[in-house]
Amino acid sequence: MARILWADDEIDSLKPHIIFLENKGYQVDPVQSGVEAVENVAKANYDVIFLDENMPGMNGLEALEEIKAKKPNIPVVMITKSEEEFIMEEAIGKQISDYLIKPVNPNQILIAIKKLMDGKRLVSESTSSSYRQKFRELSDDLSQRLDVADWKALFQKLNFWELQLEKSDQNMSEVLQMQKNEANQLFCKYVDKEYENWINGETNEDFIFSHQLLKEKLFPKLNDEKYFLIVIDNLRYDQWLTIKPTVQELFEINEESLYLSILPTTTQYARNALFSGLTPNEIKQKHPDKWVSEEEEGGKNLHEEYLLEENIRRNHVNVKMSYNKITQLNAGKKLVNQFSNLLQYDFNTIVYNFVDTLSHVRSEMEVIKELAEDEAAYRSITLSWFKHSPLYELLQKMRDNNCKVMLTTDHGTVRVQSPSKVIGTRSTNSNMRYKIGKNISYNKKDVFEGHNPMAIGLPKSGISSSYIFAKEDGYFVYPNNYNQYVNLYKDTFQHGGISLEEMIIPYVFLSAK
Repeated sequence: MARILWADDEIDSLKPHIIFLENKGYQVDPVQSGVEAVENVAKANYDVIFLDENMPGMNGLEALEEIKAKKPNIPVVMITKSEEEFIMEEAIGKQISDYLIKPVNPNQILIAIKKLMDGKRLVSESTSSSYRQKFRELSDDLSQRLDVADWKALFQKLNFWELQLEKSDQNMSEVLQMQKNEANQLFCKYVDKEYENWINGETNEDFIFSHQLLKEKLFPKLNDEKYFLIVIDNLRYDQWLTIKPTVQELFEINEESLYLSILPTTTQYARNALFSGLTPNEIKQKHPDKWVSEEEEGGKNLHEEYLLEENIRRNHVNVKMSYNKITQLNAGKKLVNQFSNLLQYDFNTIVYNFVDTLSHVRSEMEVIKELAEDEAAYRSITLSWFKHSPLYELLQKMRDNNCKVMLTTDHGTVRVQSPSKVIGTRSTNSNMRYKIGKNISYNKKDVFEGHNPMAIGLPKSGISSSYIFAKEDGYFVYPNNYNQYVNLYKDTFQHGGISLEEMIIPYVFLSAK
């Protein structure tokens, strides 16, 4: 039985209300002062507290402060005769859960109780029921012949329901995960069949790849307006949805959409393609000294600024630009302090590597694995980082200076579950979602094969070198120490292969509120 504490100096006049609640199955403890309310809270556990704002001696606001100091999680409803704004603001500041204006009727009290006590349950039941109704619709979608536009729309729906169900119904979340797995299986088959046509422009489908995004969406705007381009490395669509409400506190979203990352879905390939406006093979052909092959030593993304400048020049965009890559906290803080210097440029690009770093560190450190145990926790960490990051401070400054912003990413990541044995030479690269090399042995059903790299927009390293890409939630493991590596990398977040999460990624245009 739920227990209610009701404090009002005219409590005797509220006897009919109390009887009404008792008939509904609630236990009500009536008291006549703020002091009595505080004393009762110290002695008993209550599910909801009703406090009259205007009581003699210790008033409702004073009692509220004392109650919150003792038991901060008890929901408190303030009841007041006054509609003065400052009283409402003070009560809200002291963390009331709701407030009612006198005179109150019994149904108002009952609704307030149900909202506070049963709200989560009712929302959960409603959400689960809604998803059950949508389940058939999503299944029907998966049975159709889908193009890229259809896949983007379906992916948006799946992400919407994932975020809704994580708050309410674990059982339904598991059902949704089965639907996501089915969707990924079908999407990978589709990519396997169509990718070569896509990358070579031999398709009637209307979508944007990594190397087309800036030319198609951003460059036309630079002739008229100054812009900040923010690239958050490895930001999945669900992570964007998680930080979106925080972004919306600062900016209006003028455009929000999805584009496709090229393969491999890694920084070396996808981000270089994003900045250069070229496929990786075209980068190697046009700028051979700026492409570092897999077998070569050294960083693979050291020439992003140069490639971006060349892309701008090639597209006849006349802007004064700056480029900053943030890989450490101090560098982010330094850029915040130097923000005024950025305003002299027409176009500022800022790359943030935190999310990608989190993904890799999680694979290597047990403590991070525990903090980001599953998809929901991974999203939560992303949100926590974003709210307390120098990037958020930068966005605040951009808002304050009425700046226009394009925010995007280079690729996503997928939580891997299914190990797949692969055998390669010593020169074979180490990525767990794609391999490049000679004489690689693998299970053909687990991979997308790229025997002719140039046909899929990738540079050829040797006469017989080819690429293979893991599909769905697979990851490559060598037979040596197989069980050890399976256990080490299962449930980690990896990228480089083919999945909805890695390939379908967000871009948004923002303007200051």
